[in-house]
Amino acid sequence: MSERRIRVIVAKPGLDGHDRGAKVVARALRDAGMEVIYTGLRQTPESIVETAIQEDADAIGVSILSGAHEHYFSEIIKLLKEKSAED
Repeated sequence: MSERRIRVIVAKPGLDGHDRGAKVVARALRDAGMEVIYTGLRQTPESIVETAIQEDADAIGVSILSGAHEHYFSEIIKLLKEKSAED
């Protein structure tokens, strides 16, 4: 019986259109043997959390250039807790 690979969501919230860094990280995680779901640009915290739940993700990686990371992280964590998915 084989173990399931670690599954990671890589997301770009907000209006930032710079995704090169997120794609580099996603590729590095894949090369390390993880399953990576890249959500693309301009994701909302709600869509990131929904994708993480639907994909049964083990981790969420968020790439933010704008400096609004505190806002997005706290919103994502709040939504995960509301949906009992913070584990």
